[in-house]
Amino acid sequence: MPRIRKGAARHRKHKRILKNARGFYGATSRRYRLAMEKIFRAGVMATRDRKTRKRQFRRLWITRISAACRQRGVRYGTFINALDGADILLNRKMLSEIAIADPAAFDAVVETAGIKA
Repeated sequence: MPRIRKGAARHRKHKRILKNARGFYGATSRRYRLAMEKIFRAGVMATRDRKTRKRQFRRLWITRISAACRQRGVRYGTFINALDGADILLNRKMLSEIAIADPAAFDAVVETAGIKA
């Protein structure tokens, strides 16, 4: 039985890895081993940052809603609690968009929640 070598399979694997490493700085885009390490790290960072992005957007929405509430003399926590009490099912993303794009509508939401400034 002849000896089996991995020539074609290895070549395809290396080619795929180096294709993914295109645009990396220096030798990491040209050397297989370095490219493997960098691609692995890039994947780890991408996974981490997908989670982080969700947190950052939530923080941004809360900051915007808080600023809009402060302009109306209401605290953020009081506003959110009043929304829950009034069964208003608007998420923070939509509330922040309303606060920016249509302040009159945000005033209406505050009134509907039953808050007196």
